[in-house]
Amino acid sequence: MQPIDSSLSWMQSHETSGEYLDEFHPLALKTLERGLKSAPDSITAQIHESLASWHSYNGFFSPDSVVHHAEKALGYYLKANNKKKIADAYRSLSIDYLNTGELEKAQEVLFKSIALYEELGDDSGLGSAYRTLGVKYRVTGDFEKSISYTNQAIPLLEKTKNYSALAIAQFNLIIGYGELGEYQKAYEATEVCLEIVRTKVPEEIFVPVRAYSYRGEVYTKAKDYDNALKDYLKAWQLCITHIGEERCATYRTEIGKIYLLQEEYEQALDHLLAGVNSYEEKGQIGFVEPYLDLAEAYRQLGDFEKALHYREKAYANSEKMLEDKISSIESEMAIKYETGKKDEALASQAVLIEQKSKTQTLFIVIASLLLLFLLSLLYFFYKNKKATKIIRAKNAEKELLLKEIHHRVKNNLEMVKSLIALQSAQIEDPATKDAMIASQNRVQSMGIIHQKLYQGENLGSIEMKDYFINLSEGILDSFDASNKVRIELAMDNLELDVDTAVPIGLIVNELLTNALKYAFPEQQQGLINISLEKDSDQNLKLEIRDNGVGKTRGLAPIGTGFGSQLVKLLTQQLNGKMRERIDKGTHIEFDFAR
Repeated sequence: MQPIDSSLSWMQSHETSGEYLDEFHPLALKTLERGLKSAPDSITAQIHESLASWHSYNGFFSPDSVVHHAEKALGYYLKANNKKKIADAYRSLSIDYLNTGELEKAQEVLFKSIALYEELGDDSGLGSAYRTLGVKYRVTGDFEKSISYTNQAIPLLEKTKNYSALAIAQFNLIIGYGELGEYQKAYEATEVCLEIVRTKVPEEIFVPVRAYSYRGEVYTKAKDYDNALKDYLKAWQLCITHIGEERCATYRTEIGKIYLLQEEYEQALDHLLAGVNSYEEKGQIGFVEPYLDLAEAYRQLGDFEKALHYREKAYANSEKMLEDKISSIESEMAIKYETGKKDEALASQAVLIEQKSKTQTLFIVIASLLLLFLLSLLYFFYKNKKATKIIRAKNAEKELLLKEIHHRVKNNLEMVKSLIALQSAQIEDPATKDAMIASQNRVQSMGIIHQKLYQGENLGSIEMKDYFINLSEGILDSFDASNKVRIELAMDNLELDVDTAVPIGLIVNELLTNALKYAFPEQQQGLINISLEKDSDQNLKLEIRDNGVGKTRGLAPIGTGFGSQLVKLLTQQLNGKMRERIDKGTHIEFDFAR
């Protein structure tokens, strides 16, 4: 039997290769069993670390198995008190938490690693940690911060010649610039990544695979389908070269998507079916788009039974993902609420006991020695300073949590909007379809609010002009009226609290929807003006005007349907009054008393 050191060395040399797949895991488990009995904590930590890397690289087990071994490795490094290894383990574990969707845990351990790297003066580790922080913000959709932290990481990685991490850091730039619509910068980041691997780390065989795949996504967003197809095919072929066709089949869903967009339905079906089957064989069922693409391919080829089958799978997954997200948020909030109450009670009791003790001591000291009294005052000064620091840290943590909640609410509302859109696609009745579109726009108007809250600096208020711009663009798109109707905003920047912004947003949504439906018949060109202002008494005045056909005098001001009722209820909720005039179009005014 080989010594543990020899077995560990063999594991570390093969943990990120496709060789010895059948031999690796049994040997690793035997080595771990021996290590638990007799090896030092640092060796046991390395065995768990090697197992985590092998699980992550080869994908035979769920991401939870990677987290399990990574947490075990961290525990043993903590016992061994090796700060460098502890920092590395924290950073590695943060990536594993990101892969399992545990964002708060990922951020917590990542900040611990940054603190240790700074203490050790480890620029290479610090660069990798900043890169991982870029990944965290990329996952949560804050692409500007993702790019910012990645650009902080790059000089440190270049300085320390950490070329593998430097190449992988380009992924954040490719994806981030692509999402922000800066396509040329995304293409340039891809070329930088490929050049680093070619000249510095040719052994990093999977970095080019992912780089081509990510750039393919950017080309797809830019609607450059020919280049997207080239990159997706290149990623798939590189993957096959290194680990075999069977294990690379999931890449074929990307290729199938492009063939579908190019209306090459037979080729799309071949790739999409292979990719979806591979996902299902691996037990990865939490996806929607590949099912929808496969359903569309079957529909275009006239196989409506299979098209319906895969569309139903997509709907089932959408509903399951939405239910899981809602359940997760409710569970997290309940736990945080209960934990917060207990922590607050314990802290209050501890402070009360400490204050009583200090007061008794203070009276004795005052009676005996002025010097001790002065020292006590100094002690309380520093204690207050520390408490203030703790309070600030907790406030920052709560602000981050609140942003995350707004982000999740926005994502959930986007999911609800998507589900309504999927449902409305199957509806033929025009009235019902209009009602579904109106529901989508209402959900969108609330979703934009939550998006502005988590992206902005002030979590308590919304800048209304920018919000109206986003809302108007979304409604024009939903009616395909961007080239027919122009919306102007005659107002200055104005911030409102969220309790006021949401009802006003819904009112504007209803009136814009109504104008686009009825004010400009027969492709008539039109103009809609929106203004919102606040007077010296903090009262609000909202005006919406269009130059449409107006309506017959004597009818109810805005109709008698659900939208009309909703506007009236929201106006009452804001203690407001509404006036309507028909004069070369429709002019509606609202006065809201504060």
